[in-house]
Amino acid sequence: MQRILVIGSPGAGKSALSHALAARTGLPLHHLDRMFWLPGWIERDRDEGRAILGGVLAQDRWIIDGNYGSTLPLRLTRADGVVWLDYSTKLCLGRALKRWWSYRGTARPDMTEGCPERLDLEFLHYILTFRRNWQARNAAALAGFGGEIVRFTSPAEAECWLALQ
Repeated sequence: MQRILVIGSPGAGKSALSHALAARTGLPLHHLDRMFWLPGWIERDRDEGRAILGGVLAQDRWIIDGNYGSTLPLRLTRADGVVWLDYSTKLCLGRALKRWWSYRGTARPDMTEGCPERLDLEFLHYILTFRRNWQARNAAALAGFGGEIVRFTSPAEAECWLALQ
């Protein structure tokens, strides 16, 4: 795999796995959060964000982590692999809380500078309903995908796979 998408709920560990995968494979890593957010949690113009994404997709080799469901079909047209972290809501919520505590008041490394880590009811609701709302959508979007799909339901599965990369 030379063009890999890493998808999953907030808190699943997409960025952590993507960083480890990039270190093992030498593939350049790109974060959708950086493409679609400006400092101060200002959402970038949709067309501008898609143009940035298009520039990355045109490259021969990459890892892209993040969801942004409206761009999934576009990303799938260029990807040759998808890593889907399909973890329990409880695990993702716990990890999101831990991440918030670790980075509170500062931007995490995979986020646009000037976007300090935050936790609000809207984000908690998004995590709590993510699997119910996105599991079927992701499965449907991936049904026609011709590349390799690896779907993990636990961090241990992902760690074993990563060790083989």
